[in-house]
Amino acid sequence: MLHDPEPQPESPAAPGDTPAELPAHLAARLKRDAAGLVAAVIQQFDSREVLMLGWMDDEALHRTLTTGRVTFFSRSRQEYWRKGDTSGHVQFVKSVALDCDGDALLIAVDQVGAACHTGTHTCFDGRDLAAVVGGRGD
Repeated sequence: MLHDPEPQPESPAAPGDTPAELPAHLAARLKRDAAGLVAAVIQQFDSREVLMLGWMDDEALHRTLTTGRVTFFSRSRQEYWRKGDTSGHVQFVKSVALDCDGDALLIAVDQVGAACHTGTHTCFDGRDLAAVVGGRGD
């Protein structure tokens, strides 16, 4: 299957709704954007290759931490989606870390199939921008 039709709804809840609560100490450390979301960088656990970026609210993070599968909140569809439910391109959680500012997550996964909904291995494949390359002596 070339195209991953995700995101698919997992529940009708919206950001800010918290049917399942994060532990208070973790919720207090998160710095959410105006929509209540935190960026989640998804990385292949063994190669450390960056696969994609998604968004999570407290509920999506709770689901990710407690199920072993990555769940995102779709900003365009305003619903939860668990990566791979329709495509089979599953992300199995290996570790989750919060950055020093509390506004980004780094989630190491074992990616099955393509990470990008376009069918590419990562969401960054073939999308390089022209940039001047710097070095330590510059």
